[in-house]
Amino acid sequence: MKASTSTRLTSVVRLSVFLLLFAIAAPTIFAQEVSDTIKIRTRVVFLDALVKDKKTGIPISDLKPENFELFDDGKPRTISYFNREGQARKPLAMVLILDLRDDGAGRFLKRDEVRAAIVDELCKLSPGDEVAILGINLNSVDDKSAAIRNGKAIWLTDFTRDRAKIETALARIPALVAPSPDKNDASKHDPNSPDREGNASISLSSDTDKNKSGDSTKATSQNKPKENDVLEIETIKGQNGAVVTRTIKKDGSVNIVRTSSSGKVNIQLDNIYDMAGATRDATHLAEEKRPNSQTAIVWLSDGIAPIFKEDVAATEQILIRQNAIFNTMNVDMRALYKFLLPLGQPLVGWTGISLAGSARHLAQQSGGEALHVNRTSDYGGALAKIIGNLTARYSLGFALAENEKDDGRMHELALRVKAPDAKGKQRRIDVSSRRGYYMPKHESEQAAATK
Repeated sequence: MKASTSTRLTSVVRLSVFLLLFAIAAPTIFAQEVSDTIKIRTRVVFLDALVKDKKTGIPISDLKPENFELFDDGKPRTISYFNREGQARKPLAMVLILDLRDDGAGRFLKRDEVRAAIVDELCKLSPGDEVAILGINLNSVDDKSAAIRNGKAIWLTDFTRDRAKIETALARIPALVAPSPDKNDASKHDPNSPDREGNASISLSSDTDKNKSGDSTKATSQNKPKENDVLEIETIKGQNGAVVTRTIKKDGSVNIVRTSSSGKVNIQLDNIYDMAGATRDATHLAEEKRPNSQTAIVWLSDGIAPIFKEDVAATEQILIRQNAIFNTMNVDMRALYKFLLPLGQPLVGWTGISLAGSARHLAQQSGGEALHVNRTSDYGGALAKIIGNLTARYSLGFALAENEKDDGRMHELALRVKAPDAKGKQRRIDVSSRRGYYMPKHESEQAAATK
């Protein structure tokens, strides 16, 4: 009996000693594992690719890794990560941006049947997928607490897939499109009023103006925002030498100044909100609130979206850095605008402004869709196509070597796909994917740059 008790006691002591030694050694073991993991961490660049039959427009879903060839600045990359169409995809964080100009898309969006078609389609989002809705170019604001950019835009709803919230958000559109009752208010035309309307000014200078530098400096200082009013300044240098400066003030308003490469032409837009600003706000919202989702933007307008060409390039860079997919839905343009646009673009070309076509360019560069809507049913159909194509993409990735460092430029990506049919004949296909990527300057940016 004593021997048995002694044996049990010895076993308990041995077990206790073993557990104590393990507890002491465990942190060292685990620390070594973590250290090894950090040393062998691999950086990967991912991209989504949509492959459609050119004849039918239907996504092709039976492709394998060997059907894809990926080129980085013309050099082949080994595809080390591959997921089939829709397999293990990220949830969607979609931002629907509605241009509510009453002579543009707003004249259609205020119709009940058009909004109902949009609601019906958005409510079909899969579990995990969500949509946020941003209205811009408002005639009036019904809720100043939800307005941004000094009342130039308003978040109609945050990310949701709840039908009631989406219906309520879109039901506000008619009031936002309607002319503001205080349109003739004197404060709208006061440059120092927070309720001022947007305006533009152009100044020209020549070599003979050097003698008038005192007057010029005085005029410039009057237009320049006070330092204590400024929240953020973004400077964009174009390949042509022109410089665009975007100044965000504390009241939320945005001022844009473009100086030509010669420095002789200055164009100033005060209290303006354009496609570039809306895209920045949309990507920022998705990055902040849905960092693990696939960001997708749907821009709905009549196609007229004045924007500096340098701003288009900067916006493209933002989309590619965030791996965000830009899509556009264009409504019918007014007949007068259709007539004037071919005449107007050459006339304003010297200013560096693009009147239309920039949304389509952003869609092409980011791998999105550019669709036209006319009938009421087209709105739901276009959204269904965009959402379906966003969720029917292949996910591909390649590893970066340790010695590949950031060089500050976009690396061009080209994807070639061979899609044979059942008889072995190559099908004619359309491939949509982002056209490039940027390497991060710091390790902390790696997750965002290669997601």
